[in-house]
Amino acid sequence: MERSQMVIGFASNPIRGSVVSPRHDHTPATTRGITGTTAASNQNRLMRIGITCYPVYGGSGVVATELGKALASRGHEIHFIAYSMPFRLGTIRENVSFHEVNVNAYPLFEYPPYTLNLTSKIVDVVRYEKLDVLHMHYAIPHATSAVLARQILAQDGIHVPVVTTLHGTDVTIVGQDPSFAPVVAYSINQSDGVTAVSDFLKRETENTCQVCKDIRVIPNFIDTTRFRRQMKDYFKAALCPNGEKVLVHVSNFRPVKRATEVVEVFKRLRDDNLPVKLLLVGDGPDRMPAEHLARELGVIDDIRFLGKQEPVEEILSIADCFLMPSGSETFGLAALEAMACDVPVVATNIGGLPELVEEGESGFLCDLGDVEAMTDRVRAILTDDALHQRMAAAARARAVDHFDADRVIPIYEDYYREVIERMAMPV
Repeated sequence: MERSQMVIGFASNPIRGSVVSPRHDHTPATTRGITGTTAASNQNRLMRIGITCYPVYGGSGVVATELGKALASRGHEIHFIAYSMPFRLGTIRENVSFHEVNVNAYPLFEYPPYTLNLTSKIVDVVRYEKLDVLHMHYAIPHATSAVLARQILAQDGIHVPVVTTLHGTDVTIVGQDPSFAPVVAYSINQSDGVTAVSDFLKRETENTCQVCKDIRVIPNFIDTTRFRRQMKDYFKAALCPNGEKVLVHVSNFRPVKRATEVVEVFKRLRDDNLPVKLLLVGDGPDRMPAEHLARELGVIDDIRFLGKQEPVEEILSIADCFLMPSGSETFGLAALEAMACDVPVVATNIGGLPELVEEGESGFLCDLGDVEAMTDRVRAILTDDALHQRMAAAARARAVDHFDADRVIPIYEDYYREVIERMAMPV
């Protein structure tokens, strides 16, 4: 019990009752003689993994949290390090600890220096929990803090590799801002391993950032045993008492998600007298403009603004079509969740979406801003039962065959071990 008590006492805001399995060897992986182990023993070795992400409602935080939960279920010891509890973590889990980053406001600082607070917390967690690897989701400030923490720890003979996963806007928006670009490039180049969630993002990083690191593409994933169509007839009957079709949009309602275009598409469908309801899931700055537009267009009574919802798979289980008119998507996790629930997707033909949605098979891809084309594609799915059934089956099959957690998690495990071994090799 000594190990468990130490974890509970150290985590400044742990999951209540959270403990990790006792471990007898407290030596960091890079000093445990990994290079002398056999490939088989290394493959089966459990790891202590630190994960930092934005703990809010959004793709990168969701992926990071689900990755940690999946790794913990496979026996690895997971330590989340963030300024608040990750959105999807929430409950007591074996092998999972949460370490809160305390951000203190001093009069000297106009803005709290979160990057430095995070660095100090990473140093503490690595030092006391003997982490094998750090996995940072999002280039700055997370990778920046981890690289600095690694340098601080190296002074004490503690060597821990840093893996950075690029999720999108850390490269496509923040990475293009002159005030951040040099730090983004440095943080990526100084990482011991770098992954991207799509081929598109890998190319974008190589073409727009001054990056000289090899980037490994590891796609986002979902648990397809959780995300699957469920029998929710009572739920659909409550929302659609007259048997209407259901169009769904899920996002953080930032301007790039173009939520008002979802309302425009819905208005055109209603003008065609199509019996359909619209469910909007999530919250953010563009929720209010979407509500205002719905009132102006006279369709507010057929729209439900549901806010942030967990579990979202229950809503997706009554959906007939999923609409994603985004102006930028490096992957499209919300679309993948819909596909796993047998929901055809209509999305924009941008970013990493063509790597996920197969045009004419699991859904349709439209030009950015082409509301008329999106309306036509949604209408076809909602009115042609044979097309809908074919696309629904194809969507589910693609999610299971290519993006299931059981396929992707082992890729991350192998990559961690590869990076750990590389650091352990003599220079």
